[in-house]
Amino acid sequence: MMTNFRWQPFLWIHLAGFAFATLTLQLVWLGLGVGEPLPLFWLELLVVGALGVFPILSMQWTRPLDIFSILFLSIRPDSLTPEQCKILSLLKTRKHRILTAIASLVLLGILWKLYQLAPLGSMTVAILPQWRPLGLLIATFAFLVSSLLILVPVGVLGILFTSPQQWSTTEPYPSDKILSDFTVFGIRLRKILPLENQTQP
Repeated sequence: MMTNFRWQPFLWIHLAGFAFATLTLQLVWLGLGVGEPLPLFWLELLVVGALGVFPILSMQWTRPLDIFSILFLSIRPDSLTPEQCKILSLLKTRKHRILTAIASLVLLGILWKLYQLAPLGSMTVAILPQWRPLGLLIATFAFLVSSLLILVPVGVLGILFTSPQQWSTTEPYPSDKILSDFTVFGIRLRKILPLENQTQP
């Protein structure tokens, strides 16, 4: 009987990144409210947008984040199940790259809207030194984290909407190539979650 790969707990843990992204996007908004905007507003948007989106977009296109990890812990490649390796294979597909690119464009649109609304948040950050570079630094870092918390879950959504036909034809990703083809953070353990290898029929 084929198991339901959608019950993998790591998928749902990373999907929760959407919720945390709402908080980091608020930090972007507040950061953009610090100090007086530079005359060349497009330069500010270029810096925040490029440094905030491009590193995560590049990672997800070339060496996607190994989603079988939590914070500073990750599962050793040789401890992943065939099902988990199949899920990693789905992160190397054309569909995943397209979804990531679309989500990146949406993020840039959100940045533009936050920039327009930044004056509304200036009173909230009045206690900070009104030094524009400081505000741009806060906004850039928060936008980088936001990109991570959105682009990774977007990839997870693509996995969750995988058709049974595509799943059945997907080959497990070779475990000996995971470290070179994926971004793997943290201490590598044989197991992180007590039920991580269990799936529902």
